[in-house]
Amino acid sequence: MDLADAYRDVRAATEALCAPLSPEDCAVQSMQDASPVKWHLAHTSWFFETLVLEGLPGYAAFDPAFRVLFNSYYQSVGEQHPRPERGVLSRPSLDRVLAYRRHVDVAVLRLLDAGAPSTALDVVELGLHHEQQHQELVLTDLKHAFSRNPLRPAYRERAPEAPGRAQPARWIVFDAGLREIGHAGQGFSFDNERPRHRVFVEAFELASRPVTNAEYLDFVRDRGYARPELWLSDGYAACGSRGWRAPLYWEERDGAWSIFTLGGMAPLRPDEPVCHVSHYEADAFARWAGARLPTEAEWECAGEAAPLAGGFVESGRLHPAPSPACERAPSSLFGDVWEWTASAYAPYPGFRPLGGSLGEYNGKFMSGQLVLRGGSCATPRGHIRPSYRNFFPPDARWQFSGIRLARDRR
Repeated sequence: MDLADAYRDVRAATEALCAPLSPEDCAVQSMQDASPVKWHLAHTSWFFETLVLEGLPGYAAFDPAFRVLFNSYYQSVGEQHPRPERGVLSRPSLDRVLAYRRHVDVAVLRLLDAGAPSTALDVVELGLHHEQQHQELVLTDLKHAFSRNPLRPAYRERAPEAPGRAQPARWIVFDAGLREIGHAGQGFSFDNERPRHRVFVEAFELASRPVTNAEYLDFVRDRGYARPELWLSDGYAACGSRGWRAPLYWEERDGAWSIFTLGGMAPLRPDEPVCHVSHYEADAFARWAGARLPTEAEWECAGEAAPLAGGFVESGRLHPAPSPACERAPSSLFGDVWEWTASAYAPYPGFRPLGGSLGEYNGKFMSGQLVLRGGSCATPRGHIRPSYRNFFPPDARWQFSGIRLARDRR
C-alpha cells in the first residue's frame, strides 16, 4: 500500500475508535498507567509534528504549548507534562485536539505528495505503527475507566457469543535445535526485534491453545491466590497489598461469576481465553498446573510456522474468542489475548537502538519488564508478526493479557 494511503487509513481508524465516545469519555484518566483518549489522539499527532514536521521550511506548529503537553517520555525532545496528571487537561478541548490532528494530517500528506526523503518516510512508517499501538491503548485505557464507573457503561453493544467451544488442550512437541529468532528483514519492524540471531532451544512442549476461563476458575477455587508456594515473592506481595482474588474485571455474586467487557457486564464464559492477568498470576497458574510459561524464543519458534489467524480489532468483537485446539500445531497463537512469556525484556545480541530521539522508543525500557507475544482482540491485524515483542511490568493487568502453557519435553 502507498504510504500516504496507509497514513490516511491508520489515522482514520484511530478516530473511528473514538467515534462512539463523548467529550467527557475522552477526558477520563482512571489510573497512572492509563491515559485519556484525548491524550492519545493528541500524542499520536505530536509524534508526527515533532519528529517529522518540526523544522521543515514553511511548517508552523499548531500550538507551541502542545510540544510539552503531549510529549510522552522523550527526554531528548524536552519537558513533559506529568503522566499522572494527563487527566487534568480539560483544555485543550476535544474539538481543538481534532483540529490539531487535521492540521498535522494536511502537512504530512503534503510532505508525502511532494516526495519526502527516505529518512522522513521511515519515521512516518514508524509513526503509523506507533499509532496502531495507541489504538489498542485507547481501548484498554477506556475499558479500565469504564470499569471504575458505577454505571458500568458500554463502549458499544456486546458482540454475540463467538461460535465454537474450546476443545481439550493438547501438548505440541518441538524438537531441540539451533534456531533463529528476530525480524528476518522483510517489511517493517521495531528496533527491539533486531538483529535476527541464533539461539539454541531445548526440546519443549507448547499447549495447543490458551488457558480458558474455566481452567483459571479451577485455580481460583483451589485457593490459588492464597497459596504462597505457587507465587513469586513479589507476586504474592502484590496479591496481598492489592487484594487480588481473581483476574481484573471478574466479579462474583451469589456464586456466579461475571466479567466487565467493552460491551458492559457479561456472564463469564468458560470457553473463552482467560484475560487481564498479570505475569505474576500467569506464572502462579502455570506452577499450579504443573507447567511453566514459554520463553519468547520458544514462542517465536512456534509462531513462525503458525498462520496469522485469530481475533483482532478488525473483527469488532473487542473480546477474546474460544480457540479450538489443534492436534499438530498450536492454535490462535495470534490475536485474542497477548501471551505472557517467561522472558525478561532485554536487548538481543548486537542490538542497536535507532538514532536521535527515536532511540528512546524501546531500548530505555529494557529493565524490569516481561515480554508478551501474539497480539490481542484489540490489536490491528497488520501490526502483528511472529517477531513482535510487546512488554509490560509483571504486575500489569489492564492489557488483554492471557496465558499459554509450556513444559520441558517429557
